Amino acid sequence: MAVFVALGAFLMTLAGGWTAQRVTDRRHLVLGLAGGLMLGVVGLDLLPEALRASGREVFGVPAALLLFVAGFLLAHLVERTLALRQAAHGADEHGHRAPEVGLTAAGAMVGHSAMDGVAIGAAFQVGGGMGAAVALAVIAHDFADGFNTFTLTSLYGNARRRAIGMLVADAFAPVVGALSTIFVTIPETVLGGYLGLFGGVLLYLAAAEILPEAHHEHPARSTLLCTVAGAAFIWLVVGISG
Repeated sequence: MAVFVALGAFLMTLAGGWTAQRVTDRRHLVLGLAGGLMLGVVGLDLLPEALRASGREVFGVPAALLLFVAGFLLAHLVERTLALRQAAHGADEHGHRAPEVGLTAAGAMVGHSAMDGVAIGAAFQVGGGMGAAVALAVIAHDFADGFNTFTLTSLYGNARRRAIGMLVADAFAPVVGALSTIFVTIPETVLGGYLGLFGGVLLYLAAAEILPEAHHEHPARSTLLCTVAGAAFIWLVVGISG
């Protein structure tokens, strides 16, 4: 049952990526929506789950929040390092984005989707009701994952072929994750720490890259509305699945 449900996540991921490809003439709206989706996923889905799962504190601060900050700083460090290296080889730092950043971010999305599959499998081990609730949440937000995976890869100058490759990998990831639960159980505290770290990375990409790019050439009200709509959509998904 878990693998069957993960196939639904596979289809929703592909649908999200397909949508991102088809609206290239409204790129600023796509980026605005992607930024809102990422913000919603981080603030309304990943962080609450990370805080619940990690459980412990380090010097009075929840471990998940420390890893959240670490993820944000790690993403900033990686991007600045790649940008400086590119500038040293004669590229314009502001006009040319490092493709490696996009591939790394998309790779993190793939890892997150694999963990979604693990969550589905683990929930069905607990019971059918729990499995159904988790499956609903995963399938609903995998549309956003596919949308963001394709958008992130393309934004940093990667060829369409690479963007589609990362999208397909992201689509297969929940199925692989669900299959893995037959053999492996991930401790809840480890899962909570991972979600916090990944949330920090996503927030950096949304706030420092996606949204500024969305408003750079088209500072339109419609772009802002797309961002709000993206965050509201994730709120709706979390509310329905909760």
